[in-house]
Parts: sequence; structure tokens; C-alpha cells
Amino acid sequence: MTQIHFAADAVAGGFPDPVLDAQSAFRRIMNAFAEPGTTAWLDMPVQAPAALSPAAAILLLTLADADAPIFLEGAAALTEASAWLAFHTGARVDAARGEASFALLTENSDPAGWDALPIGTDAYPDRAATLILPVQALEGGAPLTLTGPGIETVRTIAPLGLPAGFLEARARNAALFPRGHDLVLVAGDALIALPRTTKLREA
Repeated sequence: MTQIHFAADAVAGGFPDPVLDAQSAFRRIMNAFAEPGTTAWLDMPVQAPAALSPAAAILLLTLADADAPIFLEGAAALTEASAWLAFHTGARVDAARGEASFALLTENSDPAGWDALPIGTDAYPDRAATLILPVQALEGGAPLTLTGPGIETVRTIAPLGLPAGFLEARARNAALFPRGHDLVLVAGDALIALPRTTKLREA
């Protein structure tokens, strides 16, 4: 049997207490999905490779596993991140776009390419990929209004650094329901969840 050897920097830096830390992170992430547009802080002492934002790293540590392949956009620049995620999650991190359960996008990702990621089926909408999009900051940008489940009336966010075509891509995605991608914006150790049921428009 072939043995896989991981470099020291791939082995280090995970959850100090894997069970309790994962439970805490899971609750915060699920609350973010239950209340779209609210900020979840994942301020845990995880030391991920520089190519991974802390929030993206913790989200994948918490949710990815051997049955949830990860697609890394721009993977040539994410060699250390790939090894780190593979060791700490057990997930396959070289998944093609069409196989991914999670897609870690680049900050300048082209939304036109998101259509190639799994959107699930009417019978199995949970087979869609969750998109993780790094942005410059979760505030300081043009305001967007959110409506949908988990939002009593309307909620406003203002992420900085969204790619061109973002709103159009989310509108196309919303029209696919119950299929479609859930999306998470990450910056530093914070995230905002935007489920497929959330509708966005310019404020």
C-alpha cells in the first residue's frame, strides 16, 4: 500500500481541540446560514497556510470530509493549502469543478465559471456545491439589500471587492431553486452566508 507523507507545515495548525472547536464553529456557521447577511466570527486559533483566509480554513475544517470533495480555483498557487486541507479534513482537494461539494474561489473569480459547479437536482438539491468567495472586507463596499427566509423584512450588507457580474450570477442562481449554490463570503476570520434562497439587489 502506498503511504502518503505530509510535510510538517501541512500537519500543524488545525483545531487545538478538534471536537469542541468544530462544534463551536459548526454552530456559528449554521447560525450564519439561518440568518443570511449576519456576520459570523470564527476567531479560533487555527494556523492555516497564507493562501487560506482563517474563515475559509475553519469553514472547511468544520464541514469538509472524505465524502465532500473540494475544488480549489487557481490551485497552482494553493499547493500548501491543498496539502493542509487534505490532512486536516480527509477531503479530496483536487476535485474537478463538476465534482465539488465545496469550491474555494479566488478573490477575482469570474462568476461566469460558477455555472460549471454542481447545482444539485430537484430530488437532491443538497448535492450542489457551496461556494466560498474571499473578498477584501465584509463592509465598506456598495450596499446590497437581502430578502428571503431568515430575514424578517430586509437586511443590508456592503462587502468590498465583489467580482463584476456577482449580482447577475446570484439572480440566475436564485431562479434555479430548489437547485443552486449556497455562497459564503469570507474575509479575515469572519464570514457572511448567502443561501440560494436569499435574493440580493443594489440598495
